[in-house]
Parts: sequence; C-alpha cells; structure tokens
Amino acid sequence: QLQLVESGGGLVQPGGSLRLSCTASNFTLETYNVGWFRQAPWKEREGVLCVGNKLGRTQYLDSVKGRFATSRNNAENTVYLQMNSLKPEDTGVYYCAAVRGSYYCSLNVAQYPYWGQGTQVTVSS
Repeated sequence: QLQLVESGGGLVQPGGSLRLSCTASNFTLETYNVGWFRQAPWKEREGVLCVGNKLGRTQYLDSVKGRFATSRNNAENTVYLQMNSLKPEDTGVYYCAAVRGSYYCSLNVAQYPYWGQGTQVTVSS
C-alpha cells in the first residue's frame, strides 16, 4: 500500500533550523500534491505548507512565510520541508500527507488520504 515516512525532527533552539524529509513507497510522489501539517499539544492539526504536483504551486500558512520552504527530490521519491528561524510556537508533531496531484494544493487536512506517522519538532532553549 501507499506509505509515507517522515524523518528529521528533533530538538532545536529558537532561531535554529531543521530539515524534515518525507519519503514515499509504492507510489510516485512527484505526481501527488504533498502537504506538511503540524499538531501541537491540545490543538487541532493545521496545514503549514503544501505543494502541487511536479512544478505545482506552493501555499503557506501565514506564520511560516519567509521561514519555511519545500523542495522535491524525485530521484529519491522524497519531499523536504526546510524550516529556518524556528520559534517555540513551531513546536509540534509534523506530518506529511499526499493526495493525487494537481497544480493547486490545499492546506485542508480533510483533502489528504495518505499520511505519514509524524516526527516531533521541539523548539526550546
């Protein structure tokens, strides 16, 4: 079946950077929209960033614009989330998710049928 595996989470100080990876198995991630979501304790899961398939459009949660970016490595069937200038409020479990692709993507959790297991990101001094 379709599988997504995230990696790269950890503990980082405020102002630091992390890069998360989302690697797909049993399907070609390039043809899917990919969303990155996060869930902080006692909060609902929210969309952080998404990218359309192939050279599709990227959307951002306002609070991460200018700090987060995404890229694809199609040879590795992987999508990355580069997070810079991290803040304590970025703390949470980060998930990648995928849905059959189009140029435009969505930050709506309900749009995505395939999810990874999540990776913890903690921003703290």
